[in-house]
Amino acid sequence: MPLSLAPLGAEQIVRRVGGSGEARSHLEDLGFVPGAPVAVVSTMGGDLIVRVKDARIAISQELANKIIV
Repeated sequence: MPLSLAPLGAEQIVRRVGGSGEARSHLEDLGFVPGAPVAVVSTMGGDLIVRVKDARIAISQELANKIIV
C-alpha cells in the first residue's frame, strides 16, 4: 500500500520506492530505502509528517504515494 494510506503511528517497512529517477533519488536521499522502518506521525491537508531514520520529514501526498510499504 502507498505510505499515504498507512495508519497514523504504526511502523511500516518500505518495500519499494517508485516514481521518476529524480523523485526516487530524492526520496532515497531522505532515507526512504527498501527495508527502512517508517511511521506516519501526522497529516495536514493531505501532506504527511513521517518519521524515518530518527528524523521527522514533511512530504507531499504525491511523494508519499510513490513510497510502497
